[in-house]
Amino acid sequence: MKLSGAEILLKSLQAEGVDTIFGYPGGQALPIYDALYDSDIRHILTRHEQGAAHAADGYARATGRPGVCLATSGPGATNLVTGIANAYMDSVPMVAITGQVSRALLGRDSFQEADIIGITLPITKHSYLVEDPSELARVVKEAFHVATTGRPGPVLIDMPKDVSSGMFDYEASGELQLPGYSPVKDGEPGRVLEAARAIAASKRPVIYAGGGVVISGAHQELLQLAELLMAPVCNTLLGMGSFPGNHPLSLGMLGMHGTKYANFAVCECDLLIAVGARFDDRVTGKLETFAPEAKVIHIDIDPAEIGKNVRVDIPIVGDVKRVLSQLLEVLQPGLGEAWRDRIQTWKKEYPLSYCDNGRLKPQAIIKEIYNLTGGAARVTTEVGQHQMWTAQYYTFTKPRSFITSGGLGTMGFGLPAAIGVQVGCPDEVVFDIAGDGSIQMNIQELCTAVNYELPVNVAILDNGVLGMVRQWQELFYNRRYSQTELSNPDFVKLAEAYGAEGIRVTKPAEVAPALEQAIRSSRPVMIDFVVDREENVLPMVPPGGSIGKMLG
Repeated sequence: MKLSGAEILLKSLQAEGVDTIFGYPGGQALPIYDALYDSDIRHILTRHEQGAAHAADGYARATGRPGVCLATSGPGATNLVTGIANAYMDSVPMVAITGQVSRALLGRDSFQEADIIGITLPITKHSYLVEDPSELARVVKEAFHVATTGRPGPVLIDMPKDVSSGMFDYEASGELQLPGYSPVKDGEPGRVLEAARAIAASKRPVIYAGGGVVISGAHQELLQLAELLMAPVCNTLLGMGSFPGNHPLSLGMLGMHGTKYANFAVCECDLLIAVGARFDDRVTGKLETFAPEAKVIHIDIDPAEIGKNVRVDIPIVGDVKRVLSQLLEVLQPGLGEAWRDRIQTWKKEYPLSYCDNGRLKPQAIIKEIYNLTGGAARVTTEVGQHQMWTAQYYTFTKPRSFITSGGLGTMGFGLPAAIGVQVGCPDEVVFDIAGDGSIQMNIQELCTAVNYELPVNVAILDNGVLGMVRQWQELFYNRRYSQTELSNPDFVKLAEAYGAEGIRVTKPAEVAPALEQAIRSSRPVMIDFVVDREENVLPMVPPGGSIGKMLG
């Protein structure tokens, strides 16, 4: 059977279960868009290629299925780069497809030619330039396998125009053959027993859970482990929701803006059980003082992460869900009451708090979103103060409910990611909690939400400045506020101009009614919360400091 390269591409995508692509057309991708015209695959036209990549990212994180984005060559492809890097840093399964100039024009500085394979080499698990059309079906099958197995991540497929427009014999791809690519799934039994012995000998264990728990679907095993040992659990930013935030054993987030009791517990523990976490510098602070008395067990599917930042005593390479299951089979229950009592004392003495002085406080708004949605909303964020407040004050109780840019820290992520989440989870309430700086990085995607009738809610915590940068300038640069003042548009009028609903809130009493109106609405809603300008995110570990020494 003869099909065009573009038809083979779409047929192969459907074979992988793809029903949605986020993208933006252009010259070298036109054969693919022409084939899409007759395809059952839904295409979401974003307003910028970066938005397409973040939407695919949000879709993947919310559903657990790989996200797919599509752009043309040159600037279209390079506009995807930030979104691809973001997915790479946070281990998100994504397949990015780019149009490319025809094979005869490659390497000739042709119009809208960019070496996207070379550009993305450090930020993808693998990249394919389809030079032989007979390999297209195999390439697609391999790309999805690589993106979704082992430590997930983005894979790029670059399609020259003459490949996508030419006619070729089509045969469905056969069995995968990827010699040298075989991610380890089960933990080495000897290491698992060694970990069990260390746990049995421990008097002050702490479990440190990261995004790997969410990715592997190991939240139930994590809960069993914590309750069996009666061990406290702290989370990384991307691990929020992997353990119920309202559980008595939950310590919340660890690190620079973590809770005091989480940081104190790690400083004094004698055993740290790291599960699907990578010891990011925002978590560890000064490495020499991180968990100084602890033996460290590190469970991770990526062997490159083990020992990269922190000395590890018992490394276990494998899928988190499977390794925890192995561990649960050989563990005995029990933990001394003295450690539990000490943890509870810290929680009582150092709760998260803020000054409620009658002004509109960002923390109170986030708590109200939690209350009104019963904690059931899917929440995305941009990057900045609002992101940290969301991690602190929205009590995440289930995996895949908190979707944020962790590793790369990408401003402009939240709104397009929320669109991807709403596409993947159409019956759920979706909030993007944003800052007035971050939201303007990809605010054009509000038009995408309106166009596809996606009832995304955007809560802007509007303090008129680049809040996190201002906070650092206040605390570490002698209040020299260089280039952090923002001159903002009227967000209400802007929302209305895009066809969404716009609401402005300036008083605490207006918060709940505005949120209720947004949740009831079937249209995208943007709420401009004019919050206290001087509010800081506390507690805070100064950069490079010990996590046991916090401001606030």
